[in-house]
Amino acid sequence: MTYADVYRRSIEDPNGFWMEQAQGIDWVEAPSTALFSDNAPLYEWFKDAQVNTCWNAVDRHVEAGRGEQLAIIHDSPITHSTKGITYRELRDRVASLAGALRAKGVEKGDRVIIYMPMIPEALEAMLACARLGAVHSVVFGGFAAHELAVRIDDCKPKAIIAASCGLEPGRVVHYKPLLDGAIDAASHKPDFTVIFQREQEVAKLTEGRDVAWHTFQYGVEPAECVPVSGDHPAYILYTSGTTGQPKGVVRPTAGHLVALNWSMKGLYNVEAGDVFWAASDVGWVVGHSYICYGPLIAGCTTIVFEGKPVGTPDAGTFWRVIQNHKVKSFFTAPTALRAIKREDPQGEFLKEYNLKNLQTLYLAGERADPDTVKWAQEKLGVPVIDHWWQTETGWAIAGNPMGIEPMPVKIGSPTVAMPGYDVQVLDEGGHPLPRGELGAIAIKLPLPPGTLPTLWNAEARFRKSYLDHFPGYYETGDAGYVDADGYVYIMARTDDVINVAGHRLSTGAMEEVLASHPDVGECAVIGVSDPLKGQLPMSFLCLNKGSGRTNDDVIRECVALVRDQIGPVAAFKLACVVDRLPKTRSGKILRATMVKIADGEDYKMPATIDDPAILDEITAALTSVGYPRP
Repeated sequence: MTYADVYRRSIEDPNGFWMEQAQGIDWVEAPSTALFSDNAPLYEWFKDAQVNTCWNAVDRHVEAGRGEQLAIIHDSPITHSTKGITYRELRDRVASLAGALRAKGVEKGDRVIIYMPMIPEALEAMLACARLGAVHSVVFGGFAAHELAVRIDDCKPKAIIAASCGLEPGRVVHYKPLLDGAIDAASHKPDFTVIFQREQEVAKLTEGRDVAWHTFQYGVEPAECVPVSGDHPAYILYTSGTTGQPKGVVRPTAGHLVALNWSMKGLYNVEAGDVFWAASDVGWVVGHSYICYGPLIAGCTTIVFEGKPVGTPDAGTFWRVIQNHKVKSFFTAPTALRAIKREDPQGEFLKEYNLKNLQTLYLAGERADPDTVKWAQEKLGVPVIDHWWQTETGWAIAGNPMGIEPMPVKIGSPTVAMPGYDVQVLDEGGHPLPRGELGAIAIKLPLPPGTLPTLWNAEARFRKSYLDHFPGYYETGDAGYVDADGYVYIMARTDDVINVAGHRLSTGAMEEVLASHPDVGECAVIGVSDPLKGQLPMSFLCLNKGSGRTNDDVIRECVALVRDQIGPVAAFKLACVVDRLPKTRSGKILRATMVKIADGEDYKMPATIDDPAILDEITAALTSVGYPRP
């Protein structure tokens, strides 16, 4: 069956299509129908089913005779250790942890916050919650105490599961003081906390509240899988909100299972027994969908990696992991590849490793600039697939269906819409635009299974954030266009489309041009206020190691490049060279914060920022070119 057949069926007969995909899941009680539209525009999927996620991710593979296959490989270049956990061992460890949680009163529907580093126990905690029907909310390990407190007050957990510490290159991140500070600051208090003591730092336990991971499991009865209804929340994952109050994205159990199971074969072309690696963190949606649940539901071996693309110990660490663990399908963020490319532009480290098992590299999390994609294609010799999705959707909106019909790669495009996503490009009035025209990208309702049905305890905010602006559509917040072949192009967040003297221009298109300069390793373009033209583009350039060129020469050439390829209409002349760009821990560039600094506005320090000191460097760079303007 071709991609076109699959996609057409998913749009014309969503109920029939998704009922067929549901056959890949073990149900306690199968759904009577797929789509429930009685509460439109709040659509739901498989809500009358009974199912358990942990059973589908763990137990069923043991029952099918694959208990000795590795489920998880933990690779930590920081601790110089690697270990594997089989599906049978994973089942027993998860059942024990779930039993201990149950013995302390955690039941179906209770919330549990998980605050862990990249260790297998983080996945075990998620799966133990799923086993009981408890709703987990993973908060990125090492998140500031205030931000953790906000999430505690919003989801009101019965328990918090944490580790004593996290590890960064050259330093230990003390989790326990952050956790204690958050609980002190929060109005809601958990009944108890479970602390996994790492040998790098043993935390002091608070008597009467804290229990040790191993000790509290001693002598408990392992828990069986608890069936939940199809619409039962599997988890809450907080994503940043424009008001500063995080939005709790809810993931319903049944749709999550069906969509992720489809995506593992249909999009990533992996099956039971294959090794899949998503180099992300359990605190982000990629970690939920494609480190924990997706690979395990499909019976793959998943890799939990505790390290960085460079510096643990060098720019070859990703290639070592792929070689040593025979990774077939690899998923990372463009920013990680740019860091490797900047450190090792000629790909010298690649020559030291044998990547014969690697079939495909997938990129997501931000726009994949063409220069980075070309570099990866040339150095790795495998298809490099950009794909586009959001925390809210939980899996790809657009991608290349490698397991159905691999499609020609068009660099700059995440290829085509995935099943169930009716992607449209709209003008400000909500009218569909012709092919090739830049506009707001929206998805005609209903969204497919696995996507968010609402926000946690915030339905009015859900409607306002996503549904009200374009009635009948889900507003993605991204701008772009669809070409004549149906390929989707994501050019910028809608607030990154700048207006220069009445011309709407994409900052992403300018970044593509700048990234093509041989000395530019990474770049960002923002729109800054200008009294004459309304806005002007301002670029920040990070140069490759060993470039040997002067900053002024590179800036002059970059200005000429943009003028040549986008035109004088861009009025592009503001540029500066910086050592690094401000990013979230997941690698997204903090463009909105940079705009506020440039325009002299007050800004809140982003909770997810990797290193706050970088903002001082950005301020200094802006000052050097006459910003902020009064």
